[in-house]
Amino acid sequence: MSSATKVAVITGAGTGVGSATTKALAAEGYAVVLTGRRREPLETVAEAVAAATPGAKTLVVPADVGDPDQVRSLFDTVQSTFGRLDLLFNNAGTGTPPVPFDEIPLADWQKALAANLTGAFLCSQQAFRLMKAQTPRGGRIVNNGSISAYTPRPNSAPYTATKHAISGLTKSCALDGRAFDIACGQIDIGNAATEMTEAMKDGVLQPDGTKRPEPRMNADDVARAVIYMASLPLDANVLNMTVMATKMPFVGRG
Repeated sequence: MSSATKVAVITGAGTGVGSATTKALAAEGYAVVLTGRRREPLETVAEAVAAATPGAKTLVVPADVGDPDQVRSLFDTVQSTFGRLDLLFNNAGTGTPPVPFDEIPLADWQKALAANLTGAFLCSQQAFRLMKAQTPRGGRIVNNGSISAYTPRPNSAPYTATKHAISGLTKSCALDGRAFDIACGQIDIGNAATEMTEAMKDGVLQPDGTKRPEPRMNADDVARAVIYMASLPLDANVLNMTVMATKMPFVGRG
């Protein structure tokens, strides 16, 4: 590997925004480490990268980001393979079934917490470990926040709570990373066209109790925004960016 090659780790790389961002980063010359719980979709994305960008470097490392041992092993593999880490995109996440607040199973709460928050925390810790010690020092962490980091949907307490918490994690990492040239920012995505938002085409519950279809946007446009954040020198940082379908019901009164 060329010493000039930048290295990125993408969690949740097998589908949706993670897949689109993996392809975009590879096209920009990054060596990309794809991680997620299931090997098959990761390998499918890696094959698509190889077809679209001949010579691109990818490495598939399946891992559950909520498991500290698997996360440490993931980043040990990054270090032994590439010798450094320039970008971590904490993209992995999960939703929970939309049920009334008092009927939310504890298991759903814990599932969302592990995937959406604990995973980002554990991966960021390991990224700090590598970025502090490498030469040149430093790197960038981008967290996938969501519009839900600001405004909830009905019956979405587990997902919304974790995404609000991501905002605090982002700011803490941005602050604690200053001394080590580690920049941390957050991209808040509204209605990217992925498997997670497929139901929006037919109609989703609104605060007034009605169900209505919602506009979506191409996940490739989210990837372009991540590329921009990653392209900045480490003395500049996008702390927060909102990328959303223009006509989705977020601003205003619905």
